[in-house]
Amino acid sequence: MKHPLSDRINSLPASATLVMAAKARELRAEGKDIIGLSLGEPDFNTPDFIKDAAIKAVNDNYNSYTPVDGYAELKEAICTKFKRDNDLNYKASQIVVSTGAKQSIANVMQVLLNPGDEVLLPCPYWVSYSAIATLCEAKSVEIPSTIESNFKITPAQLEAAITPKTKLILFNSPNNPSGVIYSEKEYRALAKVLEKYPQIYIMSDEIYEHINYNSKPFSLAAIDSLYERTITVNGLAKAFAMTGWRIGYIGAPEWIAKACTKMQGQITSGTNCIAQRAAITAVLAPVSKIQYMVDEFKARRGIVIDLLREIDGFKVNVPDGAFYVFPDISAFFGKTIQGITIKNANDFALFILEKANVATVTGDAFGAPDCIRISYAASELQIREAIKRIKEALS
Repeated sequence: MKHPLSDRINSLPASATLVMAAKARELRAEGKDIIGLSLGEPDFNTPDFIKDAAIKAVNDNYNSYTPVDGYAELKEAICTKFKRDNDLNYKASQIVVSTGAKQSIANVMQVLLNPGDEVLLPCPYWVSYSAIATLCEAKSVEIPSTIESNFKITPAQLEAAITPKTKLILFNSPNNPSGVIYSEKEYRALAKVLEKYPQIYIMSDEIYEHINYNSKPFSLAAIDSLYERTITVNGLAKAFAMTGWRIGYIGAPEWIAKACTKMQGQITSGTNCIAQRAAITAVLAPVSKIQYMVDEFKARRGIVIDLLREIDGFKVNVPDGAFYVFPDISAFFGKTIQGITIKNANDFALFILEKANVATVTGDAFGAPDCIRISYAASELQIREAIKRIKEALS
């Protein structure tokens, strides 16, 4: 019997990263020694100074419903952070705190998009962007890139993708899954195109901003001509090792912030009170307090790249941020290894899960079908063992 689920949920794909993580858990439950390099979750503990702030909030009896858009003190702290780190001037009325950056993104899409609107997605992009657009009955339009272009799009590509139905474009720098960072010069060149189309809104997902190795990322909203139609998304999950605390936020034109507050008020209401009190301490802390994590990620990046370059068929670039590498593995397509024919990146990811006991994520889910995503948010020991297994399985 077919269950009477809505067309909305039936049209929605499952998150590829979560599917692979679930598959890895199932295999572990069967007794297999699976190394997980699929999830974008730091393997560090939340810093003690943040945990102390949470404990204080518990002892201070913070236990009531919170304002839908966040505590006033947290919103002011976020304004301070935006000015300090991004040279962005936001008022508290332009800030909305949500249950993770994913909810922030969903809020924005739901209040801006109508059925049939087009959302431009420079590839590769985070898996949930297209799924959330689908929920909004909008159409995702991919703008392709390759490892040869360092996974970046050009102004000419952007202009060619724009139609009268284009309503929103999403940028993510440092990028998940590729780790690349758009420079200020590159963003300003893309902005020259967007300046010609005032009906297009821009969402800038900056969740990985502090995990950068060569240069400080540039915020799109810092371009004066784009400020009034750019929504800046950020959160605490990645840089502060606070994935389970679920704190995300936006800085946006006030009318968009108000609409997001209205939307959120009918879905989740205000974010967890203890996590918000701890978030005040986190966003106001100097970035130097989390530098030890960034330094460790940078060291792991070097290890991963060096080891992957030893495997024939892997094509690797050097990411500038986040904690992923996104190798092109198309050289294996059409080959039969250990009796299994690799037709695409999905086959490749399943092959190394089954034969090497290593979980990764297929690039198909990110709009880059020639690649796989490997997370190095794992220990050096696990990384070395995982890539050793991959090399042995493929040889």
